[in-house]
Amino acid sequence: MRHAITILAATVLLSACQTAAPPGERRPSALERTPAPTPPGTPAALQLAANIDAYKSLVAQQIMAANGAYTFSGRLPPMLPAIVVLDLSVGPDGELKSVHVHRSRDSEASAAALAAVRRVQELFPPAAHLMLRHARTFDFSETFLFNEQYRFQLRTLSGPQ
Repeated sequence: MRHAITILAATVLLSACQTAAPPGERRPSALERTPAPTPPGTPAALQLAANIDAYKSLVAQQIMAANGAYTFSGRLPPMLPAIVVLDLSVGPDGELKSVHVHRSRDSEASAAALAAVRRVQELFPPAAHLMLRHARTFDFSETFLFNEQYRFQLRTLSGPQ
């Protein structure tokens, strides 16, 4: 009985903390909060991604564009000599806050992947609309797939192989 009263009291307190929309004002649904499509040719740093996958694609395009001499295209080789997973943290305005190696077995490939992210001179796309309510950064991972010449593709853009 005592346990049930404690749970009931906690529920009442938590429900009192919820904010309701003022009378006559309705909150937009998740679909209504989705950003409108951005016109073609808009720089990636100005685009708003509709979801996490679209955001990662915009960031991957920026990384590839800044690293043309270090990338390869086409089919992935059957055996990849190195795979590096980086964790990136981006601020609400698109500023890179941190990047570090999450997983790698090759220090040369790790250094190349970190350098590739740092070669991007402009801000990444704004991420505020994708961040959790009180988060200071938007955190995600990107996988670098290296060939024998230590040129890379990004998993986000490589598609099915």
